[in-house]
Order: sequence, then structure tokens, then C-alpha cells
Amino acid sequence: MKTKILIVEDDPHILLGLEEVLKSEGYETASCNRGDEAVAAVTKLQPTLIVLDVMLPGASGYDICKALRAKKISTPILMLTAKGQEIDKVIGLDLGADDYVTKPFGVRELLARIQALLRRTAANGGVVAPVLDEKPFKIGEATIDPKTFQLKQGRAVEELTAKEVKLLQVFHAHAGEVLSRDKLLNEVWGYNYYGTTRTLDQVIVQLRKKLGDNGGEPKHLLTIHGVGYKLAV
Repeated sequence: MKTKILIVEDDPHILLGLEEVLKSEGYETASCNRGDEAVAAVTKLQPTLIVLDVMLPGASGYDICKALRAKKISTPILMLTAKGQEIDKVIGLDLGADDYVTKPFGVRELLARIQALLRRTAANGGVVAPVLDEKPFKIGEATIDPKTFQLKQGRAVEELTAKEVKLLQVFHAHAGEVLSRDKLLNEVWGYNYYGTTRTLDQVIVQLRKKLGDNGGEPKHLLTIHGVGYKLAV
């Protein structure tokens, strides 16, 4: 059975190009050109992977990503964005996307990212970023509950993505240790991750905000220049 990839893209030229490239690599493709029809298409077609554009009629790629994860649909999502600002990529990852490619992108880069996502999904039993442990744990004054994907600090509650939970679990398990960017990427994104360390850095920025570290001198997730990060104890 061929691997089915659902392409959610409203530009007919980009859609046609993606279909031709993916079919030439042996993938089965399906398409959807409206954001407000994408969740129903995923439910009906049950693709192995979703290539999701950000700018769509009816609903944005961010809205679709959030809706799919809210329904506990763990199908890996590769987002396509024409925007170059880091914050846009952070939003996509924060809402549960697994990787992103910025337009214009090269065919080899796109295929490599798709293949890496599919390998990680197969290796993890169909889930790109499985949760390691369901026991709640604390970082500073915050309590992280992997069951609910929530970070609670006093009355404030922050929603976490699967990658954020796993990253915090890795830090908690190695509190006080300096962890290289490569180690963190391998632990959370997988050994076959195809991308840059910027993805990790962007998630760290979001986690610092959720932990209350909004200043230039974080208290919890510390940057070790030239190496990586460590959780302060």
C-alpha cells in the first residue's frame, strides 16, 4: 500500500507541482484547497502525512493544525509558509506542527523533510513525538502534567504541545546537566531529523515564556553559548 500524503494548498500551480513531485517518488496524493474543509478531509482520507499551507481560504493552516491536535489526531504535519519571520514558524510549531518549509523551497529539501517525518513516525508507532512519562513534575514553581499537556503555575494554565512536553521531560531528567542542541534534537525530534537547530531555539523561546522567563536573563532554561541549554537547579 502506498503512503498517502494529503496536500492542503489553494494555489493550483503549487498544488500541481507538489502532486507531480510526490507521485514521481511513489507516494499516493490527495488534495484539499480550502482550510474549512481540511479537518473533514483528514478524517475521511486518513493520510499518513499532511502537507499544510498556512494561508488558505476558510481557515488558516494554524487553525487547522490546532483543530487536528485538539481532536487528538497525531498525523505528522509539514507546514508550508511564505513568511520569513521566526514568530510565524514558532506559532506553527507551538500549535502542533512537526516541521515547516519556507516558500520558495527546493524539491530535494521538501522530499528530505517528508521522508524524515515518515521515518520518525514509523519508528514511533505512528506518532512523531510520543510522551515519555505521564507523571506530573515540577520546574521551578510550575507543574507540568504530561497527561493533560498543561503547565500550571498558580492559577495560570498554559497549553503545551507534545514536543514541548517531551523537551521539558528531557530537561527534568537531566536537571543541571548541559545538553547539546544535537542531543536535544535527537531526543525530541528523532535521529533522522532533517533541519536546523533554529527549530529547537524557537521552542525554547516559547517554553521560557510559559515558564514565566520573559526577560533577557531566564531563571530556568539557561543558554550555554556554543553548546546548548541546561535546566537550572
